[in-house]
Amino acid sequence: MNSEKTFKPSSGFGMLLIAFIVLGIGIAGIAMFKNPLFGLCFILFLFSLPGFFVIQPNQSRVLVFFGDYRGTVKKNGFYWVNPFYSKRKVSLRAHNFDSERVKVNDKLGNPILISVILVWQVEETYKAAFEVNDYSHFVRVQSDAAVRKLAGSFAYDDFEDETEITLRSGMEEVNHDLEKELAERLAIAGIKVIEARIGYLAYAEEIASAMLQRQQATAIVAARYKIVEGAVGMVESALEELNKKDIVHLDEEKKAAMVSNLMVVLCSDKSASPVVNTGTLNH
Repeated sequence: MNSEKTFKPSSGFGMLLIAFIVLGIGIAGIAMFKNPLFGLCFILFLFSLPGFFVIQPNQSRVLVFFGDYRGTVKKNGFYWVNPFYSKRKVSLRAHNFDSERVKVNDKLGNPILISVILVWQVEETYKAAFEVNDYSHFVRVQSDAAVRKLAGSFAYDDFEDETEITLRSGMEEVNHDLEKELAERLAIAGIKVIEARIGYLAYAEEIASAMLQRQQATAIVAARYKIVEGAVGMVESALEELNKKDIVHLDEEKKAAMVSNLMVVLCSDKSASPVVNTGTLNH
């Protein structure tokens, strides 16, 4: 199986000097000797020009000689190679890709909108140049396929079992699975996944309102449960303090009435209105 190999080209500055010397010989020969054979020097000069190229930092050139892969130049600088070599540019810089929001069904069948943010770079130039037709387009297509598969593997949210990993609550685990899935898919193109995470996540418009009401109802029930739990503790503490300090003696019926009144006050949505009792405890 073919893989990336390093190619060491000639220095461009030395070959440029030789090219200008050849050009000078041709000009001087024609001017002094009027010999048309010196015109070959012009042809050699023009022939050498396509062989010059510059490698910028974090760039590379994949060199091919009539269909034969000769190697990759990664070191930045000014170089010269055989003019018959085709030189394909492959960037080694990190790329940031923010996918479009796609509508898919989650594990429970609910339609959701989801997108992915991917940071990637080419690691194997041979695979990027020859194993796929267009590695940038390959990244976009495979990212879309990976995010669709991910959405179908998890529920957006789980209102009944809080221990199950969901897209909303288990971001760390979900992003790890997404990164692993993308790394496997993009390995064929010699691409390294630096980071992958969910960029946008929401219910689709047709069910967003209903799901919002469900979330609000769940939150209200949870809040009420905490309020009642706290109120029971406060009532219990109040009864213990009354008995301990012997402030008032209450029978079971009076305790039940007191507990009922305190629970109403503590659990009510509105502030209690104070009532002054000028009679006895029985009125």
